Amino acid sequence: MRRNNRRKTKTTNNTLRIIGGRWRSRKLNFISAEGLRPTPARVRETLFNWLQRYIADAHCLDLFAGSGALGLEALSRGAASVLFIEKHPAAAKQLAQNLALLKTDNRIENIDAESYLLKADKPFDIIFLDPPFRKDFLPKILDSITKQQLLQANGLIYLEHEKEQSYDWEIWGLTVLKETQAGQVKSYLLKKI
Repeated sequence: MRRNNRRKTKTTNNTLRIIGGRWRSRKLNFISAEGLRPTPARVRETLFNWLQRYIADAHCLDLFAGSGALGLEALSRGAASVLFIEKHPAAAKQLAQNLALLKTDNRIENIDAESYLLKADKPFDIIFLDPPFRKDFLPKILDSITKQQLLQANGLIYLEHEKEQSYDWEIWGLTVLKETQAGQVKSYLLKKI
């Protein structure tokens, strides 16, 4: 018997489930890519419990969108709009396919977060930040958000970072409303002071 020794390229799609709202229980694909780690369902449930009185009609920015789990959940629960920013071409393409499947016309920009922030000029009600870990993105990103005034007066930022890091949120004019930790990830809901 002859064996095929050629390596097979693995291009599997993974599935995420929307937890609540109009698309509740809907399963969507996302690609396998290095560093792409959708926010787990349990953490999303906690986050959207925190956001339940803020999410209706909110204009949101999903920076480092990846699978789009946070932005899609926001849309399902009544957000007016979500702008998805994702630099990985295949992830952005899959996200566009998911938005088309859900028949929603929210925008995706296939650009890196820092480049988008340099040209951004419209403030948001809620910003989701789930950057790649251990690359020290958060301080630069929060500096840009502050400088460009991208958060509305009563705006909120949800962010995740590795548990070994700590930040003084007041540097960026933010205060902690809620926080939690799951495994190696700290999650915060921050409000503009």
